[in-house]
Amino acid sequence: MAEQASNTSFASDSLVQNLRQQVMKHLPFSKMSAKEVDFFLTSSREAYFAPQEVILSPADGAPPFLYFIRQGRVSGLRDIPGLEETAFSLDAGDLFSIGSAFANRPVSTTYSAVGDCFCLLFPVAAMRQLAARSTPFSEFLNNRIWGLLQESRTALRNVFVSQALAEQSLESRLGDLALKKPLTTGPHTTLRDALTLIHEKKVGSILVIENERSILGILTRYDVLSRVTLANLDLNTPISAVMSTEVKTLTVDDSAEMASLLMSRSHIRHLPILERGVLVGIISERDLFSLQRLSLNSISTAIRNSDDLALLKKCADDIRKFARNLIGQGVQARQLTSLISHLNDVLTEQLIAISARKHQVNMAHFAWIALGSEGRSEQTIATDQDNALVFLDTDSAAQAAIYLSFAKEVNEALDACGYPLCKGNIMASNPELCLRQGEWLARFVRWIEQGNPQGLLNASIFFDLRALAGNADLLIPLKDYVRKQAAATPRFIKQLADNSLQRRVPLNWFGALEATDINGQKTIDLKLQGAAIMVDIARIYSLANGIEVINTRERLAAVGRALHAPESESAAWITAFEFLQTQRLAIQMGETRIHGNPNVVDIEKLNAVDRTILKESLLQVRSLQQRLELDYAR
Repeated sequence: MAEQASNTSFASDSLVQNLRQQVMKHLPFSKMSAKEVDFFLTSSREAYFAPQEVILSPADGAPPFLYFIRQGRVSGLRDIPGLEETAFSLDAGDLFSIGSAFANRPVSTTYSAVGDCFCLLFPVAAMRQLAARSTPFSEFLNNRIWGLLQESRTALRNVFVSQALAEQSLESRLGDLALKKPLTTGPHTTLRDALTLIHEKKVGSILVIENERSILGILTRYDVLSRVTLANLDLNTPISAVMSTEVKTLTVDDSAEMASLLMSRSHIRHLPILERGVLVGIISERDLFSLQRLSLNSISTAIRNSDDLALLKKCADDIRKFARNLIGQGVQARQLTSLISHLNDVLTEQLIAISARKHQVNMAHFAWIALGSEGRSEQTIATDQDNALVFLDTDSAAQAAIYLSFAKEVNEALDACGYPLCKGNIMASNPELCLRQGEWLARFVRWIEQGNPQGLLNASIFFDLRALAGNADLLIPLKDYVRKQAAATPRFIKQLADNSLQRRVPLNWFGALEATDINGQKTIDLKLQGAAIMVDIARIYSLANGIEVINTRERLAAVGRALHAPESESAAWITAFEFLQTQRLAIQMGETRIHGNPNVVDIEKLNAVDRTILKESLLQVRSLQQRLELDYAR
């Protein structure tokens, strides 16, 4: 460890007070109490480092201190065997040697002063004491990037909060809501008695239970018309004869978002809530609607009840308003993109159903395929169409022509609803993408076996696929082939890796943000230079390891397990991806865009926290690239 030119302890109260004001401008100290910050300061000593002087290196062994940069800058140089040396820079307010100090191991980076530099040296023993007594300090040390993301989300929420006033968040835990006590009865209760109870209690449902624990079924007001009134059923019939069975439930620890999604996907209006297996309440569609002016269920119900393009265009506008309200509530990017994708799915399904009836197309004979971000269920607001169609091998050429006409109508209707036609013509109305099952399989075989540039491009688009409407079984042979053959073809995986590594992360040699000048604005494309690279790498590792999930967040978690990476490392990958997605959504919901691009950010307009976490996130992207290069490109 380098010799320090000066070494100062902090004894005077006035000096501690001045330093407290300085350090509390930075995380995690801005979240800590003054007493906790004072412990940090009085336990530390200041050290001066001359320009280019080495502060800490792998040869020094386990670091005895945690370093806080009070003034100046520090460069980090990391030497990874098999790769070129990589560097990054740290600014005033940054902490370093966190992981090594905790694990009592040497650092893997050489830290040097850039110009005159003053650092506070906090002993590792004191660091452990402070972590034990200060939650903000402990949480920051365990996952620094997550702490920064929380700060960023708070700032972003404040930007949109005026549009979400008086609305509770879909992130609310169900147990924290005012759950209604469910109306219950036994399986032998007659319909007459059950309906009398529903009427007297003025509720919309009654649960059928046994032994005060097991939920056997549910009967709702909506069931009565079709199952009792129109069926002219004797009211002395036991409720068990008409109740809905296999009742879906959630727990008190699940979120309102989960309840909303489950109701929408399952076409139900009531959900019993359990705590440790015991029924404690019930939540209805009306309850969730009260959480927000625009609800998931209200929009999805409006979509399913619309058989007119003009009405569906209004629903598409409501989807975008709903997303803006959610970001104002602080909903995470993962949840937000999932909700957006779900509502886009519902709207697309409705358009497909309308056009299928018009063209007399049998829904059991084809599958509408969602590709790309829609296939991964991570669509943002500004998204064009990526879709295709697969149909039965036995269908004739005349039927194929009908499918093309049908697909063209759906693509044009989606365009009218605000989902632009794909400039690359990756749409079901393209004859090259409206094929029989066997034709699709032959194409997948060619892409993997030949691995030419077009095949690699297609792999990045078409291998993130799922059936959105129609017969999902038609996709099973395609998915099975990709899952088995991609992992068994190392040449193909290497070609994918080589292709992905051509994209450059916008960081200079010192690890600082490297922007592109657009009309005097310092810009970075958060999609092409960040999120898309992570999507690519997650896909490559998933194909190489036979991982079946296609959502990027789920892929990153599964890849981390497959590679035996520390959980903190894969969590950092996921957090970085979340931040990039959140920032993209913020741009797309804002009023201005740079050159009309919905993914480009002016880094000079970012606040200090967002600039810091953007750099941290891109460092995670570069770290993933380096791992990919070591594994496949050497």
